[in-house]
Amino acid sequence: MTMDTTELLVCVKCRHGEDAPGDDRRPGQSLYDTLAEACMPEGVRLRPVECLQNCDHGCTVALRGGDRWTYIYGNIDEVSHADMLLDGAARYAATPDGLIPWRERPDHFKRNCIARIPPLEADND
Repeated sequence: MTMDTTELLVCVKCRHGEDAPGDDRRPGQSLYDTLAEACMPEGVRLRPVECLQNCDHGCTVALRGGDRWTYIYGNIDEVSHADMLLDGAARYAATPDGLIPWRERPDHFKRNCIARIPPLEADND
């Protein structure tokens, strides 16, 4: 099995459906900054993105990479969920198809999946 790079995309504009705080540091940016200071799991690259269009439902992240399914998760807490995201990203990166077995998924992933997007398929024409 070849290990493609997994990307953990973090919406830096997420604001829990509220006005941005006075210092303009939105919760999504705080989450990204916390993760940027952490040790990323092997094969995982952290990337900020401008918006994942889930603005009213906490911070939002996506996991994608290679020929895997892409997952989008919401209701992420910028203070307490960094370790959970790192664990989930490591589990995702260890799969050939992005499908983490249900019992091995972080509990938050089980209840807060916004979307699951199939991998691109090679054109067989």
